[in-house]
Amino acid sequence: MSADMATLSGGFSEPVFEAQAVFRSVMDAMARPGTISTLETQVGPPPPLSKAAGALALTLCDHDTPVFLSPALLKSALPAWIGFHTGASVTREKAESRFAFFEAGVSIPPFGLFSTGTQEYPDRSTTVVIEVARLEGGPVLTLSGPGIKQTATLAPKGLPDPFLAYWAENQAIFPRGIDLVLTCGNRLACLPRTTKITIAEA
Repeated sequence: MSADMATLSGGFSEPVFEAQAVFRSVMDAMARPGTISTLETQVGPPPPLSKAAGALALTLCDHDTPVFLSPALLKSALPAWIGFHTGASVTREKAESRFAFFEAGVSIPPFGLFSTGTQEYPDRSTTVVIEVARLEGGPVLTLSGPGIKQTATLAPKGLPDPFLAYWAENQAIFPRGIDLVLTCGNRLACLPRTTKITIAEA
């Protein structure tokens, strides 16, 4: 596929209907941390971005949401694709971004390098979207906090090694902090900053 075709194609076929459906799925996943949601969408973002991450970008990004991309994504057709379909601009400054996207297997910088909002406006923070190899089959994480009855579990495969340390630092600055979305194919799971995470005991 040519660069022009990669930019112009792969968006929502029914933008209003599909964006509303994706938005409801993401909000439901944020309200129930660790729940895996399947997005019924046929979007086709440029590789290596997944369908779920692409649908999230089409739904939540606009001309007021600077986007940070990993080096590999930055070199792909994705910056032009996001710009064409959403109007969002790409920034190289992590702290300026409202959304940040990372493909599977890439190193992830500490979450504190992104915008963590302010005490007065904690919502002015970055939502970090990380593609993982799988949403099951990895180390079992025990989740607790708002939206969870007692505890829940999630076992993503392919999280960066320092993830738990990054998350502990993120929790320490609450109510500031980033929110996290894990994607794989056309599925996603959300981990809002309110969620406490530990490794489940064997």
